[in-house]
Amino acid sequence: MKVGRTTAYGLMATCYVAEHPEKNIVLSHEISQEYDIPIEYLLKILQQLVKGNILRSKRGPRGGFRLARPANKITMLQIIEAVDGPMVSYLNLADYTPRGKACTRADKIFSKALGLARAVYQKTKLSDLIAGK
Repeated sequence: MKVGRTTAYGLMATCYVAEHPEKNIVLSHEISQEYDIPIEYLLKILQQLVKGNILRSKRGPRGGFRLARPANKITMLQIIEAVDGPMVSYLNLADYTPRGKACTRADKIFSKALGLARAVYQKTKLSDLIAGK
């Protein structure tokens, strides 16, 4: 499984906001500068995180972003899916070959692996990611 750049940036941005609780609001340009993320790209990701109820945004000259809920109530899976969409299996080898049994077994193994990954991401809280920073 490959984690794309957008997902990585989403995780990094969310962690940055969570790591700075002393700031009521984190400015997008701070995150952009810290991780060298193009600001336009970052703003799109931050808006996805707002739509996914991971972050809250505040408009205006003193605007920025904060967590929508406590870090121990946000899972890694929620962050990933807010940015990348649902983590589902699109592998269906039986659609591509007449050899049904081996492909069906491969599909089942792939689905099981994806389920295990989902479970790990669901169990991992944002607070776990920033612990011991």
